[in-house]
Amino acid sequence: MFYGNVAQTDDMEKKYPAPIVKAIAYLKSKQNEFLSMPTGVYKIEGEDIFAQVFDTETKDKALGRPEVHRKYIDVQFSVQGKEKIGFAVDTGNNKVAEELLELRDIIFYEQMENEMELVMQPGSFAVFFPEDVHRPGCEHGGSASIRKVVVKVNTAIL
Repeated sequence: MFYGNVAQTDDMEKKYPAPIVKAIAYLKSKQNEFLSMPTGVYKIEGEDIFAQVFDTETKDKALGRPEVHRKYIDVQFSVQGKEKIGFAVDTGNNKVAEELLELRDIIFYEQMENEMELVMQPGSFAVFFPEDVHRPGCEHGGSASIRKVVVKVNTAIL
């Protein structure tokens, strides 16, 4: 898992794999446009790298389900509003609540062992790899409307 802010991406080529650099560079270049963009999917590099722009409401952490992805890496970016994202390394001990890998590349867990939290605010990004369990959309100081972008990066191109 990587965490940062698009305002501080100097030398990211030295820190991150090239496809992740491309995703973060896209977020940085479009950050002022995301508020006015319609929600939807935007292709960056075909099916290998694409962005999902959406609006949602944060919710109580207990209502959010921890998740993992196997085919795609999530680069989550905060455009507007604040949210908490729970995260932890997938220990293999989390009980599966729902498995939708073929349909949506997602496994939902009932709980998450060793969960920590990130506070996301406009400009923040977090990169979650297949071994990173994450619980996005949790409220930070009460329920709020947020706009976020999730760039999906196919693990096959790393």
